[in-house]
Order: sequence, then structure tokens, then C-alpha cells
Amino acid sequence: MENPKRRKKTARFAEIAALAGVSVATVDRVLNERDSASVRSREKVVQAARQLGIPRVLPETRHGLIHIDIVLPDNPSPFFKRLNQAIKRGVAMMDKRLVVHYITTPEEDETALIRAIGPRRYPRKALIVSAPDTSGVRQALIAAQGRGEHICMVVTRVNGIARADYVGIDHHAAGRTAGYLLGRLSRKRGHVLILSSRIDYQGHIERSAGCREVLAHQFRHLRFDVDATETHDDPDKCYWVVKQALQDPRSIVGLYNTGAGSPGIYAALQKYAANKVCWVTHEISDDHRQYLKESLLDVVIDQDPDTQAIRALQNVLAAVGMTPASGTLEKSGEFRLYFAENMGMQPYLG
Repeated sequence: MENPKRRKKTARFAEIAALAGVSVATVDRVLNERDSASVRSREKVVQAARQLGIPRVLPETRHGLIHIDIVLPDNPSPFFKRLNQAIKRGVAMMDKRLVVHYITTPEEDETALIRAIGPRRYPRKALIVSAPDTSGVRQALIAAQGRGEHICMVVTRVNGIARADYVGIDHHAAGRTAGYLLGRLSRKRGHVLILSSRIDYQGHIERSAGCREVLAHQFRHLRFDVDATETHDDPDKCYWVVKQALQDPRSIVGLYNTGAGSPGIYAALQKYAANKVCWVTHEISDDHRQYLKESLLDVVIDQDPDTQAIRALQNVLAAVGMTPASGTLEKSGEFRLYFAENMGMQPYLG
């Protein structure tokens, strides 16, 4: 008499084969891992089995090592230090078949960055990158896509890269939030100083633009310069710019810094600010907690580097077929607002 379990198994294999468009023998080889099959065949069979809800542990669709690169600037700011920590924690928990290569490039060396994005000695499948929005970087990323590599941008985006993903926050919305807070908290008429880390990073461009939009449309009692002042996150440059602004007869009542360099701002405000200046900046780092506590800093907009790291890793895992795709990754990350009353006291870098 025919074994009913055997008949049921054969029927299941036939259903999978029909849905996947392959032979029953291929289904048997893939699901029982009896022989090698092409990556495409394995993907089709496993996808069909999942779609049919086959109640068994399904094999991996890809064999061998999968290489991805993480390319970040050699930026000493607390934010990038925490982002690196979060990425390394995430990588430590991932499948050992995933080989992650960390590459840091000097902040001002675009040639080194383009070289890091360029072809590697190993078959790179995906790239997590934070980069300025320049024509050279754009062409390098387009070339990487042409080699079949998936691009995931973290922290800031480079425009004009079709099919590339971005897992950072909505910087334009963050800048508009800064403008709204400055308008609500700066009650006197006067000038708002806007400082930008770099004017070739799209994230900083969007933050500055969003802030100016809200100030222009909702808070006519506040004035601002058309262009943000570039500081490259240098505390000395921040100190000099804020000092000059405080000595200007235009009466500075508000200050928005889209990047780092806050120790310089803090020193200048302490020494030269005759009246209260509303200060809004980014990242709930240890120094910012201290400035909030002293009431010199008013609001911090935090872009949550831990979540950005997780989202970036989830994105490339889905792109290389190691995990199912998630619709939540299509949305921008969320940012948080911190005041002295809710800032917490846990160390920023652990």
C-alpha cells in the first residue's frame, strides 16, 4: 500500500515546482539540499514554498560568503562615534556568512571616499555609506550600482541615485522643527544665526533650508542670513562666528547649529552673550546634556544613531536576500526632541 505521507510530500513538491516554474527534481534537490542548484533556482523554490506555507525549515537561498562595505567619514563627533558603536553591535549578531568591511575616509578627502566606493578585490554585494552630495561621489555610486551592488545611504543622502535606499531622518522636517522652536522661544525681535557643518552634505542643506522656511513664513519678527555659515564642526570656527555675531549690532536672539562644534558655541555664549540667546542644535551628547542643564542650550533634536544603524543593516540584509523585505524601511527615520526636563543622564557613548 502507498504511504500517504509519501504521497502528500510528492504532491507538495509538485505544487512548489508548478509555482516556481522548475522541475520536481529541482524542488527535491533544493529543499533537501542534495545537490547544488543555481542561486536563482534556490530563490524561486524557497519563495514558492514560503508562499504556499510549507510547514518545514527552508534552506538558505544563497551559499558562500556575502561581502558588504560600510564607508563612513573619519569624523570625531560623538554622533559618528555612537553610530559606529551601534553598527558594530549589530554586525556582531549577524550571520557569519556576512563579511563586513569597515572603511573610514578622511572628512575632507573626496578622492579617498570615491576610491572606497570604487571596485574592491572581493565581490561586494552592498554598500552602506554616508557621503557628501557631489558629482564625483554621485558618479561613483552610480558605477557601484552598475556592478550590481546595493546602495544604502545612512545619515544623509546623495540625490540622483535611482534605486538607492536611505534610512536616515527627514532633515528638512528636522530643520523646520528647529525654525518653529526658535520662533516660539525667541520672543524678542532680532537675528537668528544659522551654522552648518558642511554645505555639500544634503542633510545639512535640508536642515538649514527648513529652518529658514519656517522663520520666513511664520515668524516675521526674526531675521536670518540667506546662506548658512559653514563651520566643518570646528569648535574654534564656531566660537569665532558666534563671537562676531554677538558683537554685531543686529542683536542675535536665536542660534541654530545643524552640526557639531558646540563647545565653541558654548564658550562664546558664556563670554559674550549679554542677553538670553535661544539655542537649538542636534544630538543628545554628554556636552549637550550639560548645556541643557545650565539653561544655555534650549532644545536638542536627536536623530537616534542606534536606530539608523539597525535600519541600515536590515536594509542590506533584505537586499542580499538574507531576510524578507520590510515595508517599514521605506519610511524616513524618526527624530526626537530633548529638553532639560526629559534629557536623561545616561552616557551618550555607553
